This record gives sequence, structure tokens and C-alpha cells, in this order.
Amino acid sequence: MKNKKIPMIQSILGCVVISLLTSCSSFNTKNKLEPVPEIHPGILQGYLPVKTLPNSLALIPPPPAEDSVAFALDEKVNFESLALQDTPRWKLAAQDADLSFPAVAGTFSCALNAPISEEETPQLYRLLHRTLADAGLSSYSAKNHYDRTRPFVLNKQATCSPSDEEALRNDGSYPSGHTAIGWAWALILTEISPEQTDAILARGWAFGQSRTICNVHWQSDVLMGRITGASAVAQLHSNPEFRAAVEASKIELEDVRAKGLKPVRDCKAEADALLEYPQSAPWPANK
Repeated sequence: MKNKKIPMIQSILGCVVISLLTSCSSFNTKNKLEPVPEIHPGILQGYLPVKTLPNSLALIPPPPAEDSVAFALDEKVNFESLALQDTPRWKLAAQDADLSFPAVAGTFSCALNAPISEEETPQLYRLLHRTLADAGLSSYSAKNHYDRTRPFVLNKQATCSPSDEEALRNDGSYPSGHTAIGWAWALILTEISPEQTDAILARGWAFGQSRTICNVHWQSDVLMGRITGASAVAQLHSNPEFRAAVEASKIELEDVRAKGLKPVRDCKAEADALLEYPQSAPWPANK
């Protein structure tokens, strides 16, 4: 979500699958999905028309002033996060930085204890792919207005995604679009699989914290990214096509579990990496 010139989202195309909401038991989740246009290479059109996207500039306060307590916290988190460079947690943060599909689709597969792929879960895969635009673009009214400088520009330290650095220098830091997307996905997935709520939300939290570990966002960027993502999900529930996709994804996930299919990721390695950074608070614990 780093190009400020991303085209405006068009109105939702195609028919709303109302039958999914009333007769899901007869729906075959393996049916071929209708194509959805791209609004940018690799980014599918979301469910929300652009005029209905949450306005992050109206939702969140300005970024912390440099002489504020909040910015002191930003600096503290940034300093402590830099100590994780070249650790397994740093490598996981680098993986989280890649929002391209199919790579990012499996982010929550360990939390769900099920695979997420275009082959095994096409409805869920499409749902995540489309809501990336809804949540990510919701961050841009504030992001473009404040044009906040990212931490790696100021501290001259490495990031976990060096190939993105040139673009990130010219892309505002506040709020975090990656975090908005990850938290939106976490909230959507808890609706699809409520029995995994704790694991899903923990992974969604970690996805946002990966941005501080990567040295590309301040902690306040991440905190306000979650507000933005949650606002996008709230608005998405007004869209019948989105609600239908959620219902179809529930059935699809039940089918996958009935087959006993498991994540293709190394969930033990992921869990071990996440232990390197506390998830119980929005900043590293005092040492």
C-alpha cells in the first residue's frame, strides 16, 4: 500500500450473492469465483466504494509531537526493537512485510490451524485479498496529510525490507497501512473462526508489531493503524457482498477441517519467534 497514486476504488461490480446468507448449506465453496478487477498491480478491488471508506484523518489524532511523552514511547520502542535485528523474530517481521499474494495469504494459517490458499480455500483467499484494499486504503487520508517521517530515515539503521526503502521514504508513516490490514484480517477471521479468537488476535497484534521490529514504523503508527483497520471492518459489515463472503468462508473452513488439512507453514518456528517479543502490551517489557 505504498503508492500514493493508487487509483480510486470503483463501485463494487457483479451481483451480490444473497443466497449465501440464507442457504449456505447448499453452497459449493469450490465453485469458480468470478474475476475481480485490480486497482493496482497485484491489488484486487475491495468491497467498499471509495466514498464509503473510513476517513482516517477524521478518526485519529495527529502523530505525537517530538517533545511529547507519546513520542518518547515511540523512541523507546524503536530502540528496543532494533535489538531484534537478525533474530528469528526479525525474519518473521520481514515475512510479514510482504503483502503480495499468495505469500501473505498464509499469515494466519497457524492461528487457524488450517491452510489458506487459492486452491484449498478460494473463498477465504479472495476475502483476504479484497479486504487488503479496503483496510489499507482507509489509512491514506491521514497518511498523506501528515506525511510522517519513518524511523529508519532518522536513525539510519537497517530495515527488514531493504528493497522497499526507497518507496517508503516517500510514503507517510502514520498510521501504519500494514497494521490496518493485519488487524482487519484478524477481526474478520475471528468472526469466521471464533473458537480460535485468542490465537488469531495475538497473531494480528504481532503482525502490527512487526512494523516496529522492521524499523519502518513508530509504535503510535501501529496503534492508530489498528484503529483504522477496525474502522474498515465496521464499515465492511454494511456491505452485503462482504457478509456473504464471510459466510462462504465459514463453510469452506469447516470443509478444510473435516478433511484434516493442516497449515503448510512451520508453526513451531513461528511460535518460537513470536516469544522473542512480548504480546501482552503494546511495547516491549521493561528489562
